[in-house]
Amino acid sequence: MPPRSDQPRTCLKENATRDLARFAASLRFEDIPHEVIEKIKLLALDAIGCCIHGATLPWTRRVAELVEREGGRPVASIFGRGRKTSISQAVLVNSTAGHAFELDDIHKESIVHCNSLALPVAVAFAEADDRLTGRDMITAMVAGYEVGTRVGSAATTSLFMRGFHPQGTSGTFVAAATAGRMLDLSATRMQHAFGIAGSQAAGLMAAQEGAMVKRFHSGRAAQSGVYAALLAKEDFTGIPDVLEAGYGGFLSSYADEPNPSRLTEALGAVWEANHVGVKPHASVTSIHTALDALSAIMQEYGLVADDIASIDVGVSAMTHVHCAWPYKAQSVTAAQMNLHYGLAVMALDGQAFVQQYTEGRLKDPRILDFIDRIEAFVDPEIEALGPAFRHAVRITLVTRDGRELREQVLQRRGSPENPLTPQEVVYKFRTLAGTCLTRDQVDRIIDLSEHLEHLGSVQSLTALLGDIGRAH
Repeated sequence: MPPRSDQPRTCLKENATRDLARFAASLRFEDIPHEVIEKIKLLALDAIGCCIHGATLPWTRRVAELVEREGGRPVASIFGRGRKTSISQAVLVNSTAGHAFELDDIHKESIVHCNSLALPVAVAFAEADDRLTGRDMITAMVAGYEVGTRVGSAATTSLFMRGFHPQGTSGTFVAAATAGRMLDLSATRMQHAFGIAGSQAAGLMAAQEGAMVKRFHSGRAAQSGVYAALLAKEDFTGIPDVLEAGYGGFLSSYADEPNPSRLTEALGAVWEANHVGVKPHASVTSIHTALDALSAIMQEYGLVADDIASIDVGVSAMTHVHCAWPYKAQSVTAAQMNLHYGLAVMALDGQAFVQQYTEGRLKDPRILDFIDRIEAFVDPEIEALGPAFRHAVRITLVTRDGRELREQVLQRRGSPENPLTPQEVVYKFRTLAGTCLTRDQVDRIIDLSEHLEHLGSVQSLTALLGDIGRAH
């Protein structure tokens, strides 16, 4: 089928795929700034916590059971199962686990959660090949972060607004770059790995309103990236200009108004890992500012849920589309993606973490009653701030005694602009891992992550991850 007459045929940015591939293939540990190395180690620990908790959840277990039935060469651990399988099958399960509970990190511009992709891929390759070290893992993860976030940023929020899930689409490039670096692919083979991965990109955002498959998008993106790198190693070819091709390329197909300059802008000088935030709430990032704002008002004025008559929530158009749809108690997935549910549990419980998003809470009459007091709308002043502030919120809370209380939050807690401290990230990890592992095991994983660049082998780490859930 020929391209439409109105379809652009010229490339959007000459040699962008080639240049990104050269960067990823040539990246060395010594090239990476110290602060980026420290950030990646912290994000790796956060990813492990997300995977540990995610491995216990029913949707991850179903994927794991399928993989176990199919079998595979036992070289890489399935987290929490005490079994090994092939690299591609292990990352299918483990990246599903990493994205299984809306706790993985977030790069706001690209809307990609890199750590649930890069960490499982790097761990699987390192476990399968004992010659690979902690430094190799860090380098590969940085390559994945740099490539995948730049692809997502170049696609802009247009990709999301068209209904595609960035984790399943742009996320394939995180996995391909990480896998390619772990395999030490040449620049040419890395370029083909990107061309293969881009052809496998998939994921539809309608999944957010009630389907387990949203979590699976991450697993499939990781698996597609692994397959892409392994095939490229064998000289299987992909689309060499997959990112910039004017017809049938990644940007031209997924985005109405791409920004191709973001693919290589300040590459090697500005490190995108520094623009990644960690989640303190177990929900979609877009509602975190609203949760922070409500919590701030309630704490300042000593309010409880019964004191609140109504809440008006002004958000960006994207957040409104993404999160402000009517809550219908469809599933845990839907609850985690929904603004109204998140505000209700924050008002009632004072937090929106693991215990707030369980099957038993989905139809809680107190939550449903509180949701009726919430009204969300697109705030033109927030919209005018532009894409960098699409998570911003303005709340007006009316108490039952007639007071109007207002709070504006431009940057969520946990964002790069308002970051969690390393101690807070460790606390989050302890909270998640402590339900599955002993205190000694938790301490050991923290220590291994903090000294990742000094590990000559990751077998001590993978042994702990493979036995998640067997401690209690």
